[in-house]
Amino acid sequence: MVWLIEYPKCSTCQKAKKWLTDHQVEFEDRHIVEQNPTTEELKVWIERSGLPIQKFFNTSGMKYKELGLKEKRKTMSEEEQIALLATDGMLVKRPLLVGENFVVPGFKEKEWSDKLGLEG
Repeated sequence: MVWLIEYPKCSTCQKAKKWLTDHQVEFEDRHIVEQNPTTEELKVWIERSGLPIQKFFNTSGMKYKELGLKEKRKTMSEEEQIALLATDGMLVKRPLLVGENFVVPGFKEKEWSDKLGLEG
């Protein structure tokens, strides 16, 4: 079983949810705004993903742009960035696929298939 951390109005999240259902993957759904990821969760997820922290920012989101984070992030420590992500689910890249030993920000069918051990 995996977690799908998503925003229901997001079209990519809707596609991801349908894809999981079509591939008969059992998942637990979590609304990213109603249940914003905590600092502790984000630390674990970033480490588990093996990706740099910037992959966890929703860089195309309005909130990201409003706060001028493209420039501000350059002077922020990783701790500060994680704390910022934990303040608002709309800053977090979605959907997030969270498994026991992997985390994938964003929806790419091939990557999800590989992580879930699915054929093609």
